[in-house]
Amino acid sequence: MDNNYVESAGRAVLEMMQREWEPLSQDELEQRLDRTVEEILEADLLAKVQDQPGPIYLQLSQLVEEPQQQNQIRSTTELTTLSHVEEESESQQLTDAEENAAVQYITDLLQNSNSRYNQSRMAGRARLSLSHTVLLSLTLLSKRLSYRSVSTSFHLEKGNIHRIFFSFCERVNTLEDQQIRWPTGIEAVENLPPLSSLLGKAKGLEEKGVPRVLGVLGHTRIPIRLPIGKQDVESMMPEVKRMKEAHPDSWLNLELVCNHTGRLIHCRISKGSDLDRASALRDKLKQLPEMMPPGTCLVARIGYPASAQILTPYAVGRSLRGNLYNRSLEAHFYLLDQAVADLKARFERLRYLDMGNYERAKAVVLTACILHNVFLDMGKVVNGQVEREAGTQEGEGECDEEGVRRREAIADLLYKELDSEST
Repeated sequence: MDNNYVESAGRAVLEMMQREWEPLSQDELEQRLDRTVEEILEADLLAKVQDQPGPIYLQLSQLVEEPQQQNQIRSTTELTTLSHVEEESESQQLTDAEENAAVQYITDLLQNSNSRYNQSRMAGRARLSLSHTVLLSLTLLSKRLSYRSVSTSFHLEKGNIHRIFFSFCERVNTLEDQQIRWPTGIEAVENLPPLSSLLGKAKGLEEKGVPRVLGVLGHTRIPIRLPIGKQDVESMMPEVKRMKEAHPDSWLNLELVCNHTGRLIHCRISKGSDLDRASALRDKLKQLPEMMPPGTCLVARIGYPASAQILTPYAVGRSLRGNLYNRSLEAHFYLLDQAVADLKARFERLRYLDMGNYERAKAVVLTACILHNVFLDMGKVVNGQVEREAGTQEGEGECDEEGVRRREAIADLLYKELDSEST
């Protein structure tokens, strides 16, 4: 019996030593590197957050406290926070109620749509109910809080915050086809804005061949941390910062199409080094012409490919005819600009994703896009401040023959209509 015990103990020690000496897997290495970088970066962020706590942070930190923890003696900081909450105005209390309703809505949505996901996937780890998982994840998405500060509020280890948050993102990502869908049938042709609001007689223009706008195509950049090995995380020298900002892998490209309500109907996320500009979408629309109902089009800024389905402006310096056509398209671009501004205002973590893992960063961005549509379904609208992104001057994108012909025909129709009105 003693010999068996000794042998078992010896095997356990050998297995432990083997695990310690075996090289880490890629996922384990990336997770440890992420945590190391967080330790370096989050001290300053935490100090700023403590000075100006956001409303969602305050609310959620109250809701997740366990009963026995509520009876404990609170620190001076906690008492100050409680006093602040008690003195909130009626309008702020209404906002909190709306946020609670949103949490419940998302919880129900996940519960009904992701039955194959359950808490057993986190067996042996600190667990949260699904509703508290949603609370925690919305806290991280809505505010640029560090994992450390959120772990304190939710009384969980930082490692568990990592797992819970990315598990939430994985669950929400399964809703992509349900929430970010291309309109079909009656939905695709209802209440579409005319291409040109500069001229009257919109119905007459449509009958002559001027299309209505199904959606606005564009993109934005989501800054991320460079992967380890492409930067010196301990160095804060200005030249390192400049290199980081210029490096193509220091951001994600988020390609979007939104409709006239700001709802996202297409989403593609790629690395910053991916120079493709909607060519995959252009090819898909050509192969599946039923995606574009007759008499409709997408509009996009210069630099995107022009086709029969995608209308882009002329290059700068054209005639009166070309300027009229360009102004007609430009009147729609604010829809996408506002949708992007709303997305980043609602989910402030998109201002800078402090993670060097591309797949994780992509999952977080896709989660925000899906939840953007979920909040619109609930009638929750935010008004973000539109900011024009700095970037290189775009040249005219690739134009196929059919796209050139359609652009010329529409420009002619608009100009003739303007000429007839002036006459």
